[in-house]
Amino acid sequence: MDLEEKVSLVARNTDEIVTSKELRTLLETSSKPKAYWGFELSGLMHIGFGLVCGSKIKDMIKAGFRFVVFLADWHSWINNKLGGNMEDIRACGEYFKQGFTSLGIKPSSVEYRWASDIARDIEYWEKVVRIAKSVSLQRTWRALPIMGREMSLTDVETAWMYYPCMQAADIFHLDLDAACAGMDQRKAHMLAREASAKLQRKKPVCIHSHLIMGLEEPEKGQGEFDENKSINLEISSKMSKSKPGSCIFIHDTESEIRAKVRAAYCPPKQARGNPVLELAKYTVFTERETMEITRPKKYGGSEIFEDYETVEKAYVEGKLHPLDLKNGVAEALAEILEPAREHFEKHPQTLERMMKIDVTR
Repeated sequence: MDLEEKVSLVARNTDEIVTSKELRTLLETSSKPKAYWGFELSGLMHIGFGLVCGSKIKDMIKAGFRFVVFLADWHSWINNKLGGNMEDIRACGEYFKQGFTSLGIKPSSVEYRWASDIARDIEYWEKVVRIAKSVSLQRTWRALPIMGREMSLTDVETAWMYYPCMQAADIFHLDLDAACAGMDQRKAHMLAREASAKLQRKKPVCIHSHLIMGLEEPEKGQGEFDENKSINLEISSKMSKSKPGSCIFIHDTESEIRAKVRAAYCPPKQARGNPVLELAKYTVFTERETMEITRPKKYGGSEIFEDYETVEKAYVEGKLHPLDLKNGVAEALAEILEPAREHFEKHPQTLERMMKIDVTR
C-alpha cells in the first residue's frame, strides 16, 4: 500500500485530523506507528462503537498501525459509569473485547490494555501530575465534556478534574504516535498536544471520527458540551446506549433492527440531520462497497448504489423515498451485524452478564 492509499484510508469518514500534514509525515517516516482508542466501559455496545469505531480501527491496522484498544476501567470508575462498580466495569471490558472480535477485529491484530494496568506504575501518576501542573484549572474544566458532562455543571466531584490529565497521560505513557476518538474527545487530545510541548513529549496526531446520531430527531439546546454550536449539536445528538429505542446494538435481532430504523427520523429530501443517511454513510458504506434498495417496479424497481454520495443525491432530489432508504439501510445493517449476533449466540456469557447490569448513564 502506497502513502496516498494509507493517508486516504486513515482519513476516510473522519470529521477532523490534527494535523493532516503530521499524519502524512508520520506515515512517511515510520513503518509501524502506534495508535490507540480509549473506551469507557459503560454498557451495551451500539453501532456507534462497534461499527464506526470498529471500522476506523480496521482502517488504521490496514494502514500499518500497531493498534491499542484501551479499556479505560479507572476512567469509567471516576466517571461513575455502571454505578462506579469496578467489577461490573471490568465485566463490560471483557464484553467489549468480544464485541470487537465478533465484528472482525481479530484479537491478534490489536493489543488490549487496561487502564488499571498502567495505573499501577508510579511513573504514570508522575505524568498525570506534570500534565496537571502544565495547564490551568480553567483549561482542565473546559475539557470536562469529554466525560459526557455539561460545561455548565456546578456539582463537580474533585476526581473528575483528574480525568482530562489522565487521558493525556495515557497517550504519553503508552508512547503513542496517534490518538483516535470521536469528536467529543477532541479537547482531551488538544490538551495532550499542548502539554507535549511543555513536557518535551511526542505530540500525537489526533484522528477524530464522526459521532453518529441517535435515531430520534435532534433537539437543539439539549446541553452545553462545546462552544462550537455544530460540535455541540453533534455531541448532544449522538447515539446513546441510555436510549435503547434510539440506538442499534450490535447484537440486536433482524426484526429489532428493522423496527428501529423504520421508526427513525428521516425528513424527506433532507441530508443534514438525517440519522438514516448517517447510518448509510458511516456504517453501511464503511463495511460494504454497495447498498441495494429493493422496491416494486412501479416505484422504480430495485437499485444498487455503489457509493454514499449517489445515495444522498438521489434522496435529496426526491428520487429515493424515505421508506425505501430505511428498508435498504435496515437490510444492510442486519447482514453486517449477523456475525455479531451469531457470536453472542454461541458465546452468550458476557452478554448475559451485561444484561443484568443496571446502566445508570
